[in-house]
Amino acid sequence: MPEIKGFAAQTATSPLGPFSFKRRDPGPEDVQIEILYCGVCHSDLHLARNEWQNSTYPIVPGHEIIGRVTAVGNKVKSFKTGDLAAVGCMVDSCRTCVECKDGMEQYCDNTVFTYNSEDKHLGGMTYGGYSTQVVVNQDFVLHVSEKLGPAAAAPLLCAGITTYSPLRHWNISKGDKVGIVGLGGLGHMGVKIAHAMGAHVVLFTTSPGKTADAKRLGADEVVISKIPDEMQKHAKSFNFILNTVAAPHNLDAYMELLKRDGTMCLVGLPDHPHPSPNVGNLIFKRLQLAGSLIGGIKETQEMLDFCAKHNIVSDIELIPMQKINEAYERMLKSDVKYRFVIDMASLK
Repeated sequence: MPEIKGFAAQTATSPLGPFSFKRRDPGPEDVQIEILYCGVCHSDLHLARNEWQNSTYPIVPGHEIIGRVTAVGNKVKSFKTGDLAAVGCMVDSCRTCVECKDGMEQYCDNTVFTYNSEDKHLGGMTYGGYSTQVVVNQDFVLHVSEKLGPAAAAPLLCAGITTYSPLRHWNISKGDKVGIVGLGGLGHMGVKIAHAMGAHVVLFTTSPGKTADAKRLGADEVVISKIPDEMQKHAKSFNFILNTVAAPHNLDAYMELLKRDGTMCLVGLPDHPHPSPNVGNLIFKRLQLAGSLIGGIKETQEMLDFCAKHNIVSDIELIPMQKINEAYERMLKSDVKYRFVIDMASLK
């Protein structure tokens, strides 16, 4: 088993630092990938700092992985050495439950996440993409088009699928009016994807300075959500609102903008609950307040193919691994447009 270089958090309060560990040798159905780039997700910070109270240390974060295939098992049919490949938030699931059979592995009760999950092969915990190599069962490896810049494509494996999946599930298409709340790592992907689906896209932000950037990314309109008159202009007009904000806030202000039978879907997970919405809004307009996780493997591949067709990648800032702790602090201040991606060549 090879010795792998990575970066890990040893405790909830310590900075990430160099860490070496073992990966398994590829089995018959495994794909071995040299990691070229790994996106930095806010959930990496949550888990590194045990903010969700479920972290097991040491933690090697990272679930937005892009790299080159360096070896495959003898039963692997769809990947070969040299292929550009990706790994997202999951590396296995039970394969037998109704969720798995429906292609919704993300909702399986026994999903094995890319890091901070029980490692079925080596024992201990899984280690993620803040490292130079990974070995994953072929069923959880994804194809990436050579048309996409690999560094900017890395965040598609979480930010991309997290926004694509609800837009796809609620059948967003040409002529729909779609709101995107927040222009961060998730929100900027939501704007790009909803625009490519043909929707009329309205970006909601508290920051007037983001107007020009939102329109560059594909928003047709920008609403400053703290100005009541701007919000009121859009009352009862949206088919769908994708809310990407991970901080507790008043949901009613957005629910009131939905048409009858409209839906607002939450994909940002706050560390404290949102204030309870007005049930009357739900009842009197038959509205839906929903949530969504990532997508299953089939849908994630569909998303990557959609992004290749429409030339969609994330707006990124490329950093060396040695700047990850600085990146975490900047991410907390929203000081990035719009995702950090780690260049793994910095570990060699």
